[in-house]
Amino acid sequence: MGAEDDPIEREITLNRFHRLITEILQGGTRRTAFQRWEVEILLDIASCGVNPRHSGSQLRQYMKAVRRQLENGPGPPMKFSAFLQSKRTRRPSTE
Repeated sequence: MGAEDDPIEREITLNRFHRLITEILQGGTRRTAFQRWEVEILLDIASCGVNPRHSGSQLRQYMKAVRRQLENGPGPPMKFSAFLQSKRTRRPSTE
């Protein structure tokens, strides 16, 4: 069993993820040490052009989706861009 399959490690990852997104929603991170996957998520969110003031509901939906992901299987958390893509493919276009 790998570390990502360990329920305790998944809970730790979920807590770190929740803290990271909460910091983003509050206007920025206040720490200087990050896990590799946290840096990847920060860069991914930045590359998606997210403004936390205008995208708060999307980030909260993202937190819920990652919680479901980690409750049902191994990490690391999916990237924000993957979350956005899954939302696009799930919902039919209204055009």
